Amino acid sequence: MLKVEGLSKRFGGLVAVDDLSFEVPRKTVLGLIGINGSGKSTVMNCISGLYRSDSGRVTLGGKDITRKTSHDIARHGLGRTFQVPRLFHRMTLVENLLTTVLDSRRKNAELVEQAEAILDSVELHGLRHDHGEELSGGQQKLLELARVMMFDPDMILLDEPFAGVNPSLCRLLIERIQALLGEGKTFLLISHDLTSIYRLSDHIVVLNQGRKIAEGGVEDIKNDPQVIEAYLGTEAYDG
Repeated sequence: MLKVEGLSKRFGGLVAVDDLSFEVPRKTVLGLIGINGSGKSTVMNCISGLYRSDSGRVTLGGKDITRKTSHDIARHGLGRTFQVPRLFHRMTLVENLLTTVLDSRRKNAELVEQAEAILDSVELHGLRHDHGEELSGGQQKLLELARVMMFDPDMILLDEPFAGVNPSLCRLLIERIQALLGEGKTFLLISHDLTSIYRLSDHIVVLNQGRKIAEGGVEDIKNDPQVIEAYLGTEAYDG
């Protein structure tokens, strides 16, 4: 579904992403992990068109999306959320979802009905007339996922969806991700919550200082010496 080949991104003298390659098969979750500053969000920003990569190639469903605008990439079937939700704070929840389908030729009543059904699936229907700014942090994460669901992309990038979210909303987020997987969606997931990463991911890529230091299944990553050293330090690993 998604293929990244030789992706690199610099900010002046800082190499944020260094010759990174990986693939995400259809209907799977790839977990992308690493300590703060390892380049995870930069990777996601390059894939989604917010940043222009310096080199490398990205294909989505076999189509080259390298250096296309974020709007073009979304039209190719890619949606994403952000570590800090980017909502329309003075719009209602329904209006937030409708912004993703402004070019639809369907009747407005049909779109509103769809938006309300999606809000119901993330347990926000009762707040559908509230403004985005009235939601808690966890509810804003749910709303951002609902907004992605509204335009129905094939590939979804999730940037720290569980950060600052209480356990009950985390469980709801995980349930929705699993339900979307069952509907044929594909995910790239960034999270510091390794429990959720291990639970959801079919495959994991580990970054450190912009480079891939490990890749494999959950058990492989849990026991990889370079991963343990990167997260806990040499002394913890030697001990």
